[in-house]
Amino acid sequence: MIKLAVSDLDGTLLDSKGKLPAGIFSLIEQLYDSGILFCAASGRQLVSLEKMFAPVRDKIVFIAENGAICAHRGEIFFCKTLGSEKTGRALEAIARLREKKVYPLLCTPDCAYYEDDEQPFVSYVEASYLNNAHRPLSDIAKRGRVCKIAVYDGVGPEQNSMRVLPDALPDLRVIQSGDCWIDISSDGVNKGVALGFVQKKFGFLRSECAAFGDHMNDYEMLLACEHSYVTENAFDELKKLIGNTVPSNDEGGVFGALKKILSGAFTGKKK
Repeated sequence: MIKLAVSDLDGTLLDSKGKLPAGIFSLIEQLYDSGILFCAASGRQLVSLEKMFAPVRDKIVFIAENGAICAHRGEIFFCKTLGSEKTGRALEAIARLREKKVYPLLCTPDCAYYEDDEQPFVSYVEASYLNNAHRPLSDIAKRGRVCKIAVYDGVGPEQNSMRVLPDALPDLRVIQSGDCWIDISSDGVNKGVALGFVQKKFGFLRSECAAFGDHMNDYEMLLACEHSYVTENAFDELKKLIGNTVPSNDEGGVFGALKKILSGAFTGKKK
């Protein structure tokens, strides 16, 4: 029996307009009442996730900032920061790419900070990060509370920042998280590691967990669950690695899978 259902949001549970499926809160309530816990796993900040799922906030688990934070009922039970030295070094590497439309966002447990005023970077920040502030990033870095650096790449990571930053920051995790974004975090921090903390806290076995994702930042999370699927709109490399699919985010693939989990009709991994 599946006891934990974990889903990425952007590109997975959310449609292409960034909207949750109609009826998702009622479904999460029904899952909870049936002894099945839902976990929202995202690169978004915790406060944004808590607002998005406000009607069921205390009945789900959150993995925020691509695995740097885990929280339940207002309590952060896991938080991994980069530290001031690594944050400063990453900012220096990113600054060398500024002329190629690469801009950093420093994410702390309670706020996301940006310095560049370029568009559409600022619009993306304001749309996705509920708590954000315009500050000198060098000041924020010195505080040592940064849990993730989200990097906007206006050219496209595959042809630009991903060709430079992984080699420049070999001791950090540098991963593409969207069409125009990469994430930098402490080595060993990912959604899969965070999910391990969730599984341990609530006593879930790998065989009791199902996961859904669409991009490479979901890979470790998918491996941490016996029942792992990607949406049909998923990143091609991830589709090849996982193999098992549900319909696209615009077709409500994950929502449909959650309903099957509730009814007991979800049969697990395809062969």
